[in-house]
Amino acid sequence: MHHNLLFDLDQTLLDFHASEHLALKAVMEMNGQTFTEEHYNSFKYINKSLWLEFEKGIISKAELFQTRFRRLFEECGCDTGNMDLLEINSDFIDHMSRNGVLMDGAIDCLKKILNTVPDARIFVITNGVTRNALGRINTTGLNEYVCDVFVSDLMGVSKPAPEYFDIVKRAVSEPDESFIVIGDSLTSDMLGAKNAGLTSCWFMPEGDISDAVKEYSIDYTASSFDELFEVIKKWSS
Repeated sequence: MHHNLLFDLDQTLLDFHASEHLALKAVMEMNGQTFTEEHYNSFKYINKSLWLEFEKGIISKAELFQTRFRRLFEECGCDTGNMDLLEINSDFIDHMSRNGVLMDGAIDCLKKILNTVPDARIFVITNGVTRNALGRINTTGLNEYVCDVFVSDLMGVSKPAPEYFDIVKRAVSEPDESFIVIGDSLTSDMLGAKNAGLTSCWFMPEGDISDAVKEYSIDYTASSFDELFEVIKKWSS
């Protein structure tokens, strides 16, 4: 039996916001708008709220993609009825996929895990868009350390649904006790681990940590890659 580490991608291994910042600047300027930090902060807020709706099954991914840019460009005073919002979203994803940014310390942590933890295997679990996720994994060199990538786009189901983790477990084909889920999102990663009956580690926790640990039955927390490595060593022993 291996030690199977299921890593979330964005804000766990890759700096999603850094790539997002570069991509949003590019698509706004392509569409005749001046990019500002206020626009970026507004987009982040819009995007986060829509992803939460998507995780709950309230909206589809296509609705998410159109709505986030409709709201952003309407704030800029644009007539979005004349804009191809899905094409803008496609340009945005293309720019992100070519501009992957690692979280500081991510590769070193993966190397230490693979060199120290017996029979460790690293997998990526993500609700992201396939070409965005795979593009950034490949451009940052993460692909050298990852056994497989499970993208919700290709699976037809997203975290935190138990069915998502059922597909992962069937593909890896090892007992539940061999898995640990590592991620920053309570509503996606930690709830998903809880739903699937898997060990969990909340990475870079924020807010009321003790209440969240109880609500989501979180097994471990780690606020840095050094702490995460110690958690993995403890879990694997």
